[in-house]
Amino acid sequence: MITTYEPTMTMRDARARYFDANGFGPNGGYDDAWVDFSLGPIPFPFPQTAGRVRAVRYHDLHHILTDYDTNFVGELEISAWEIGAGCKDFVAAWQLNLSGMAGGLFLAPRRTFAAFVRGRRSRSLYGEDFEPLLDAEVGATRREFVAPEPGPATAADVGLFAAACAVGLVLGLAFFAVALPLAPFGLLTSAWLKAKRAKAAAPSARPA
Repeated sequence: MITTYEPTMTMRDARARYFDANGFGPNGGYDDAWVDFSLGPIPFPFPQTAGRVRAVRYHDLHHILTDYDTNFVGELEISAWEIGAGCKDFVAAWQLNLSGMAGGLFLAPRRTFAAFVRGRRSRSLYGEDFEPLLDAEVGATRREFVAPEPGPATAADVGLFAAACAVGLVLGLAFFAVALPLAPFGLLTSAWLKAKRAKAAAPSARPA
């Protein structure tokens, strides 16, 4: 879901709105043991890792700054944007984003390529001091890090996009080969967590 963030909002307040709008909970699901992931309409949860949590804190802020949606195609787009902008030493981000970008080549090629080119003209938040980022304003942070438009693609953009997609395809196939046997456990855990959250969010019944 695309949510509006006023330029004068702090990134901390924008993140709270982003969590609420997407039903991620007050802590963004960072403490969950399993990650709710869907391959199109097919649920495909996988285990949470410390490396993913380290990366997803920045990934969530990228959604706010770039306005890419949190639906399936939006995640393919932001994967490509992050690869173009660079993930520095965040290994989990490289792995997940390269796989997502390769999927975008088949499912939304124009939008995925445009996001990659835009990322090449942007700078990611990965590696930035995190707490000061949360205190910064959305508008100022967006101007500093994110290109408003992709701009014309160059031959270098095309070559790097093709190479990244090739690597991403290999990583994606390896990821699913490892994660597929765990999917049934993830589905059960995910259903239990959703039921637990729904129960916690429901108003308490008053005694008669």
